[in-house]
Amino acid sequence: MAKRYEKFHGRIEDAAQTCAVPGCAEAGEFRAPLTPSTFDGPGEFRLFCLDHVRQFNSAYNYFEGMSPDEIAEETSPIPKREAGSRRFAFAKSGDPGPAWADFDDPLDAIAARFRGNPNLRAAEQRSRFSASEQEALHVLGLGHDAQLHDVRKSYAKLVRQYHPDRNGGDRRHEARLRAVIDAFQRLKASKAFAA
Repeated sequence: MAKRYEKFHGRIEDAAQTCAVPGCAEAGEFRAPLTPSTFDGPGEFRLFCLDHVRQFNSAYNYFEGMSPDEIAEETSPIPKREAGSRRFAFAKSGDPGPAWADFDDPLDAIAARFRGNPNLRAAEQRSRFSASEQEALHVLGLGHDAQLHDVRKSYAKLVRQYHPDRNGGDRRHEARLRAVIDAFQRLKASKAFAA
């Protein structure tokens, strides 16, 4: 019966070379690294038989040449940090923003970055309303900071202004009145006023 994970044993099938250890006549079926792998691919390696690759692996010491402090840092469960902390900023803004190291909690750092930028505050206010709701606000003559009572007040004022009964039966402003009524209907159902 074949092993379940055959391809993960590291054995090279049909190896043509013999073991790299002098005097060994066994087939060199297992790779043993001479240099570490790089971005461009695996490093240099030698081919050993099973017994000699086991001997090679048992002698390998990852921590060889490291000081006790380097070993402690390497084995620490806490991720390594860069020597200096990077600042974060928006590409179009010249403001570099606060340093991550100035905050214990990264979310506090992000909040500080957003709190200080008036353009982001304006964008946040605009995002309360959809594009059609923003258009409706414009029809009612309101800004992005409008509340529901402002919408009602502006609606009442504009209906009085454009209604034919208030203009001696003049129907020239009927299209404008219809636009005001539609805008009010859209805004009163807006999720921005649901809270």
